[in-house]
Amino acid sequence: MKEFMLLIRNEADSKTDFSAEKDKEFLNACKVYIEALQKDGKMISAQPLIREGKMISGATGAWKEAAYAEGKEVIVGYYHILANDLDDAVEIAKGNPEFAYTTTARVEVRPVKMKEVSTGFVYPDKK
Repeated sequence: MKEFMLLIRNEADSKTDFSAEKDKEFLNACKVYIEALQKDGKMISAQPLIREGKMISGATGAWKEAAYAEGKEVIVGYYHILANDLDDAVEIAKGNPEFAYTTTARVEVRPVKMKEVSTGFVYPDKK
């Protein structure tokens, strides 16, 4: 199995119109999704991201700071999963509840690099 990050992107205000009941329903759907991944041995970690932060750019001595949400779309959370390959990871991503509750969700599916081929450096793993 290989490691993948599912970066969940959505409009920052995609759920502001949710009633308390619909929000609870959405959060339960996320719980069910996570529990299914755990049961299948495919979950490493998952976290939503709080809607605040900073975007840092520039270089030493010339830093720029801006609000993290300059655009409409933001990363709202992530799932760190195990999958057989990229196609398997994509299929897992398609089950994400964001798609069932909003029309603006996108999931970026990315393999995690575990080792630098040129130097042999192995990245730390907290598992």
